[in-house]
Amino acid sequence: MNPLRLLAVAMLLAGTCLAQVPPNATPQAPLPRPGGMPPNAFQPPGMQQPLPARPAVNYVIRVEWKDAKKGTNALQIVTTEGSFQLDTVSGAVKINNADVPTTVKLSGSLQELNPEKGRLQLFLGRTVPYVTSTFSGPGSGSSYSQLQVGLNSNFVVTFGKPLLIQADDSGEVIILVKRADD
Repeated sequence: MNPLRLLAVAMLLAGTCLAQVPPNATPQAPLPRPGGMPPNAFQPPGMQQPLPARPAVNYVIRVEWKDAKKGTNALQIVTTEGSFQLDTVSGAVKINNADVPTTVKLSGSLQELNPEKGRLQLFLGRTVPYVTSTFSGPGSGSSYSQLQVGLNSNFVVTFGKPLLIQADDSGEVIILVKRADD
């Protein structure tokens, strides 16, 4: 056999033997990182280690609005982080002796920023029926339509502390977000 080939085979066998680790061998300390790189330095996409999961928490979101003419109303829901939506009937308005329902909509999303604060994206709206036309004669009456009005905004809330989010001559809106177990 050619001495050069013999040398190449011998080096290949030596490298293979060194690369094998016996099953009962103790692990070696990791090699130092070049240039003092921290252990969580850049990793290619898909190779990042997941963050530890936080335990799921329920939150109570209470919205209270004070109307100068109709008094105080409130909605309260329980949700976890993420999106929520509530559509409900809140009463009725008489138009030509007929009860026309009014509705309230509460929707948005909640994200915990830290154990004391959260970011709340919120829409609070209602429908307001209004007369669009009237007619007289046999079977006289009115036509009506409904307009949706409301507040759409983002807030940073302190859990357990009420926050005045809107006020005008006709009333005010207060929101309270707290953990359900508090």
